Amino acid sequence: MTRIHTISAKGAKTVLRTAVCMLLLTAMLVALGTTARGFTPTVTTLRIGLFYGSSALPSANLQNVDNYGNGYEFGYFDDDRNFVSLGATTSETKISVMRDRNMTYTSGGYVPGSTGDAVVGCYHVQISGEYPDYYGARVAADQYDGAFIKYDNGVFRVMVGDYISATDAQNALSSRGLNGTITSGTTSTIAVAATGTGRVIFEFDGGAARGLGVMPVSSTGAKCQTWCKGYRYYGGFQYTRRDGGDLTVLSMVNIEDYVKGLLPYEMAPNWPLEALKAQALCARTYAASKLGAHKGDGFDLCTTEHCQVYHGTGNANETTNRAVDETTGLYITYNGELCETYYSSSDGGATESSENVWALARPYLRGVIDPYEVAAAGDIPRYYWTVKYTPDELAARLRSRGYNCSAISSLSVEYTAIGNVYRVTLRDTNGSKFTFTKGDSIRSVLGVRSIRFAVGGASIPGATDEVYINGESGILAGGTSSSYAIGADGTPQLIQGGSVYAVTGDGDIEAIGKRDTTGSSDGKVNGVFVISGAGNGHNVGMSQWGAFAMDKYHNKTYDEIIRFYFTGVEITG
Repeated sequence: MTRIHTISAKGAKTVLRTAVCMLLLTAMLVALGTTARGFTPTVTTLRIGLFYGSSALPSANLQNVDNYGNGYEFGYFDDDRNFVSLGATTSETKISVMRDRNMTYTSGGYVPGSTGDAVVGCYHVQISGEYPDYYGARVAADQYDGAFIKYDNGVFRVMVGDYISATDAQNALSSRGLNGTITSGTTSTIAVAATGTGRVIFEFDGGAARGLGVMPVSSTGAKCQTWCKGYRYYGGFQYTRRDGGDLTVLSMVNIEDYVKGLLPYEMAPNWPLEALKAQALCARTYAASKLGAHKGDGFDLCTTEHCQVYHGTGNANETTNRAVDETTGLYITYNGELCETYYSSSDGGATESSENVWALARPYLRGVIDPYEVAAAGDIPRYYWTVKYTPDELAARLRSRGYNCSAISSLSVEYTAIGNVYRVTLRDTNGSKFTFTKGDSIRSVLGVRSIRFAVGGASIPGATDEVYINGESGILAGGTSSSYAIGADGTPQLIQGGSVYAVTGDGDIEAIGKRDTTGSSDGKVNGVFVISGAGNGHNVGMSQWGAFAMDKYHNKTYDEIIRFYFTGVEITG
């Protein structure tokens, strides 16, 4: 235990002058305002991949949310992501989009098949002639029973019937005296049916370059919401058949509505407002900075933690929507450019510079000691954690990742300047050495929750001895990791190691805040490798639980939260 006694009058005056200067500077910044103006995103409509690749669908159902939609417009999204309407139905509130092949209806939607109570056949009679617009074709189609409109690469056609074979279609053509040809569409053709029926209401073929767009219609003026696979979404949808296969389904959504559909899934919707606002700002900026992250799949962002978790409006509430509305149009920038605003659950006491976790180095992604997050440690599940391995168990982890090793005999770690693990070295009983650097690699090979850890019984970073001011009644909250003292050069310094000094009870000057990083020489305790740490996540950018603590326990505003975790940034809009 280290006891810190009062400093000299001269030193106290220096600290006081420093504090006054900081207060004046803060007041000036507040007077100048918290945001800069002038940033405009390149696009405001995002393409979010709902189903694609191995999760592509043979069919996808849509349903208007009661009181938030009355039918659908059909069309496409142009190169600027604007919806171009071709036609509409206001008589159907439940529709199913599918490949133009024989499909049969089940409780889960339409699947390939030719038998059942509701079958959509892929063979049609295409009436001779073409029309320049949907409504001209609609007039012509009304002359035939079972007719619908098809958009076919720039023109409109009248189609009759949905038959399960070319023979059935040919018999209908002859028996009904129709003037036309038999068609079953192409690898790009997409059909739309009234859900639960065998009745096609629209077809679309925009070739390989253009997919079907569907936009909900509102006759009341209320903002539309649409059910899709159990989730409610704002905005429209786009369907394509990549390589002629099943449907790739995208949510085409305004960026502000996207953040409203993301916020209650990335952060608990009952968290305090300023923390939610900070999360909204991070999410909006991250999305705008990552346009085309899934370009190879035809969209911007996915709905998982690979990008950001997005499931629509279901969990949104008044507070989460308010957090988005009160930060509408605001972005985090550095030197006028969008930031990559990474965030993770908790940092365990310090974030880390991006190049020590991934390959990228960003000037605004600098590691910072986080004195705030620990105030919420009691709220955070498994904030402090321990992982244990026998020598054989640790070897098995390496072998499962392709490394040829025997039982592991030692585990050692090296730290960054801020106290997170940067390098891990393991040796096996044959003398082979295995070294891992960068946070993601380290977390994967050791199966740990963060890079804020120690091994072999050493202290967790930040969990140093308690420090007191003028006796045990003056304990410093957060320990040395969040405290300041007079350094060897006479200036106030954050207590991070042996370069900061204090006067002990005996009048001696001693270095303080030195963490016990030794532990056992081989990383083991009683023959078992022991890894003890704090936090959960990659440690880059904003700590979500840190934002929670800064708001709830320290009364910080969203812009203060952002500027703490992202170095030298501006909030612009």
